[in-house]
Amino acid sequence: MPRGRLDRAAVVAAGAALADEVGFDHLAMGPLAERLGVRAPSLYKHVESLAGLKNAVSALARHEVGDVLRRAVTGRSGPDALRALADALRHWARAHPGRYAATVRSAGVDDPALALFSRCLDGFPPPDPPVDAARAFRSASHGFITLESAGGFGLPHDVDRSYRYLVDTLITGLSAVPPGGNP
Repeated sequence: MPRGRLDRAAVVAAGAALADEVGFDHLAMGPLAERLGVRAPSLYKHVESLAGLKNAVSALARHEVGDVLRRAVTGRSGPDALRALADALRHWARAHPGRYAATVRSAGVDDPALALFSRCLDGFPPPDPPVDAARAFRSASHGFITLESAGGFGLPHDVDRSYRYLVDTLITGLSAVPPGGNP
């Protein structure tokens, strides 16, 4: 990339791409500067620090995955929406492992994935509080995605089938929760 066209968005996008290649935890200013054809101090004109870069990559990744998940659940509801959301999340995480790792940081109430998940709960007994259902679903799918990406499923069995089983089990569990409460 020519130096004159370097800006914050380009630095963050390059950082996200590098994170996908080397892992979010290994994202560093030196290799990023090398990739962009500049010296590391030049990056600080666009991001204040490595922590600032990681926060920006995290925000970008949450925005990107939010768009992917929104498209996946559009026009769907209930179990069909949750399956589409889970599948889209897993597919995106496989394609963007560094960015996926960046989304694990707590985003708070403005996290687009949380809002979409809450919308997907329409048609289920209303959980109280709904954050319990979101945390359960996120934890289970994240655990599976993380184990899969680390090569943690060495048994000769269809991993896609196992993921479908996990998602269907979660959907069954969400359906069994009495309205307004926990089992």
